[in-house]
This record gives sequence, C-alpha cells and structure tokens, in this order.
Amino acid sequence: MQSDAGFNPQSEINDALVTGALLGGGLPSEAEHHLWQAGLSYHLDGIAESHLREAEALAPGHAAVLIGLYRFYFYKGRLAEALEIANRCLAKAAHDNGLPPDWQAVSAGDAAFGQYESMLPRFFLFSLKGYAYLQMRLGRIEEGRLAVRKLLELDPTDKIGAKVLLGVLDRKGHDDDD
Repeated sequence: MQSDAGFNPQSEINDALVTGALLGGGLPSEAEHHLWQAGLSYHLDGIAESHLREAEALAPGHAAVLIGLYRFYFYKGRLAEALEIANRCLAKAAHDNGLPPDWQAVSAGDAAFGQYESMLPRFFLFSLKGYAYLQMRLGRIEEGRLAVRKLLELDPTDKIGAKVLLGVLDRKGHDDDD
C-alpha cells in the first residue's frame, strides 16, 4: 500500500495547477478555488473529494482537475478509482497530442516523446506510467507489462523511469519461483 508519508497535498495541488495551465489553458477561478480547498482539506476525505468533484463540474476534463483527482485517489489507496482517472488522463493526452485513442497503437514518431520539456507528450507518458503502475497494483500484471513496454518503446532513454516498473515486474517473477 502506498503511504502518504511525505505527501504534501498543497504542493501536489500546486503542481497540478501549474501543469494544468500548461496542458489546456487557464483554469476557471472557481475551479481553482475548489482545488486549493481540496488540498487544504486533504485529511478530510469527504470534504476534499467534494471540492475535487466541484472543480470537475466547473472544468470537466481539465488536466489540473484530472491530476488532482488522480493524486487524491492514488494517495488514499483508492486504486480502482485512480485507474479510472488514469484512463481519462490517457484519453485526454492522446486527444491533445493528436494520437490514436488506443495507447497500444501509439508509435514513437507520433509525438516528441524524447523531448522531456515537451509538456503534452510528457503528460501522455506519465499518464501511461500511472496506468501501468495501477494495473500492476490491481493484479493485472500482463496489462501492466504491456504498458511498461510501450513506455520504453516511446521513451527509450527512460526519462520518466519506466525501467523501475519493469524491475518490479522482473522481481515479482523471481519471487514467485521461491
């Protein structure tokens, strides 16, 4: 289980706002307010989630809101809900990058995946990494492995750290033999 030790919800929300501004334009001020309130009330699950859902209602599909929802569910250990948001992030990232809607059909030449500073392709890679990790955590090992392999195909220099996930998968296979 992922621990929230060292997790700073305000910093996470702040990162989401900055990233969100770069990934799709400005966030309505009322939605931004709800994201801030969600960060401040992170320890109160129902209140924080209510603020996140209000932000979503005001700015549906906005990257900052999706990232806020993903991180909330992830750090609360609500992995199935985090996976649903990861799927929405993947769909948004594919659309915003002009990629095929199925991540398995994406090729390395479809976007500037090798340029870490290219925000939209990086959003796709990180969304796919989250998807891969969550698949693994939910016991869908082969789906996770396919996603990790796609990450390494798209980002062969591994700027986003997919090899770490591959290492976990490889160790899991050895642990099963013991």
